[in-house]
Amino acid sequence: MSEEAAKGCGPNAGGAFSQQDYEHPAAGWGAAVSVGKVLFQQRELLDGARVVFKMNHENGGYDCPGCAWPDDRHGLSMDICENGIKHAAWELTKKQVNADFFERHTVRELATWSDFALENAGRLTEPLRYDAASDKYTPISWDEAFGVVGRHLAGLPDPNQAAFYTSGRLSNEGTFLYQLWARELGTNNLPDCSNMCHEASGRALKASIGTGKGTCDLVDWEKSDCLIVMGVNAASNTPRMLTALAEAFRRGAQIVHVNPLIEAAARRTIIPHDILRMATFQTTPTGTLNVQPRIAGDMALMRGIAKHLLESLEHDPKAIDHDFIQRYTAHFEAYRERVQSVPWLELELRSGLPEAKIREVGEIYRKSRSAIISWCLGVTQQEKAVDSIREIMNVLLLRGNIGREGAGPCPIRGHSNVQGNRTCGIDHRPEEAWLERMDRACGITSPRAHGLDTVRVIPAMMSGKVKVFIGLGGNFALAAPDTEYTFRAIERCELTVQVSTKLNRSHLVHGREALILPCLGRTEKDHGKTGLQGITVEDSMSMVHLSYGMKEARSSQLRSEIAIIAGMAAASLPNSQTPWQDYAEDYDRIRDKMAEAIEGFEDFNRRVRQPLGFRLKQPARELVFLTPTQRANFSTAPLAGSDIAPGKLLLGTMRSHDQWNTTIYSDNDRYRGVKNLRTLVFMNPADMQARGLKKYDLVDITSFAKDGSTRDVRGYRAIPYHLPSGCAMGYMPELNVLCPIGDYSSQSDQPLMKHVLVEITASAVNCEIGGS
Repeated sequence: MSEEAAKGCGPNAGGAFSQQDYEHPAAGWGAAVSVGKVLFQQRELLDGARVVFKMNHENGGYDCPGCAWPDDRHGLSMDICENGIKHAAWELTKKQVNADFFERHTVRELATWSDFALENAGRLTEPLRYDAASDKYTPISWDEAFGVVGRHLAGLPDPNQAAFYTSGRLSNEGTFLYQLWARELGTNNLPDCSNMCHEASGRALKASIGTGKGTCDLVDWEKSDCLIVMGVNAASNTPRMLTALAEAFRRGAQIVHVNPLIEAAARRTIIPHDILRMATFQTTPTGTLNVQPRIAGDMALMRGIAKHLLESLEHDPKAIDHDFIQRYTAHFEAYRERVQSVPWLELELRSGLPEAKIREVGEIYRKSRSAIISWCLGVTQQEKAVDSIREIMNVLLLRGNIGREGAGPCPIRGHSNVQGNRTCGIDHRPEEAWLERMDRACGITSPRAHGLDTVRVIPAMMSGKVKVFIGLGGNFALAAPDTEYTFRAIERCELTVQVSTKLNRSHLVHGREALILPCLGRTEKDHGKTGLQGITVEDSMSMVHLSYGMKEARSSQLRSEIAIIAGMAAASLPNSQTPWQDYAEDYDRIRDKMAEAIEGFEDFNRRVRQPLGFRLKQPARELVFLTPTQRANFSTAPLAGSDIAPGKLLLGTMRSHDQWNTTIYSDNDRYRGVKNLRTLVFMNPADMQARGLKKYDLVDITSFAKDGSTRDVRGYRAIPYHLPSGCAMGYMPELNVLCPIGDYSSQSDQPLMKHVLVEITASAVNCEIGGS
């Protein structure tokens, strides 16, 4: 068997696949070539190039539909990245999925297609209704579609039998109308993608500093002399962060990457808009130290840093900021006692790191004048994620690294407006003050009972308690945990509605009645009665700005998300006093209402038209802590960590590089050296050897739920990789099937996508592999 390539005989039969460690810089020419291929494949080389270069630009540009990294503040002419361009090109494609397409393909047949093939079929162009007799989607008029929604919702004996799911791409204006519709109907059933990604961040930050958001902005990233980046591969998840990392290295900052995997973004890069370095192949390091804790070892690492700081007081009285602690924090003495009582041996065991490595990070942090700690799903999708993030905050508070330049907490949000969704009302546990102000502005009375989140709405569909499911963007069926269970639950609904741009698995896993309502993409012009309409988004650092589409709609039948929400709301609330149609005609009217309804959005229309928009106020940034103590609170939680039984491993799911959430662009993962293979599991070489496994061997993976049940996948390829012993990693959404629906964090209610207890064994049928 060749180490370079092998011939598959399992799930990838007939395709040559390979894996070699990636030795090239992140971004650079690899990204440029990849972008060219995508634009060519989508038949958008010329027009696509023109449109993508208006991405993230003021004065008529549009916001990237990908990640939520903030836009450049200094007039950068190419504030773009590989994945953002892929995302836009995927949306710009000339391929169409229309009535003729569905006339040729039944749903049963389409269910056999790969997820890549489904989305690659093209843009949805007209509203469609599922016809059970033919097992096909057939055309339906917009008015008829709205009537179907209205009939089902009006016929529910309890509005809590409906659920309104949101992906992170929906605009602020669309978000506000969507939650207004749900609450005027009478429910807080507003599950969203944040329930699966950063719910833990919001709850931890709220308890610690009184706000559910980070306090940093891009200026802080430009000024900080210590960046600790945890649980994220920026080269794939937030590629524009590479610019900040490269600039930080060039000014002499320390950059510590904390991740079970050493990812491409932790090594070096060539930033594509740096023309001279691109031309001369000059790379810039993007990290100064890599730290590889075991899965769920982050809290122990942070507590070890705190212990190092407290012990350093013997020779450095300024190792912690005594004045800041005294003036602005609570519970320090209890925290100090907790830290001092934990032995280094336990910290080593829980983190998977030697004491010397923990102290090395602690010393870097102690010597820094200012520090930012950022984190992503590698931290949040664990059982004790809230405690882990609060421990991050403890470390920041010890040295007063909040409320000053170059310092603070910085959660890295994934989708382009996921933070704005929560700000503008997508919250199944809304606060009374938020509801009271919104009700007063809109003239409704919202329900006060908490609604269903993602992990609770799925069992509710399974039991019949939720009968209508409306999905505003995204691909809920694949994004959710416990795939087979989720599919069965969705199929028990009386009606499922998906508002989408492209065909995906959630259209094929549907209720007894089902609608596909096609919407405009972020790149497309939205013509309203009063002229071209712009929408707003909030990035991960609380900046709010306008976005205008650049290209005419792919089909005359497409409607904006806002128009679709307004149409469904009007049909289901015939006696509503809310001017749904007026809102759909002119988004300034929505923004005027939001200015009344949401704190921080006062004078919305004027402020958002300022250059670069405006930043929402963050009290904690001003050292105003809206907590019960009126101070920033140290957490004294017991140390978290997973005790793994002999023979078991902890599995984390992740995206490949050639993927955005559930959208698969190819079966490649360039930065991990993978070609033409997704059904794989990365393992520690010693763990493989202990199981008698060689590279590319077929394995079966079994997960173990808390209730004693098991789930499994078979015929995956074992790939040796630089992972800590006891840990394994593989791709979502394929491995979501292993995440039990009942196993979610007791602290954040998030599915444990990166904390799955598994057993990996050689497949019962391991076939002969031939290579080239």
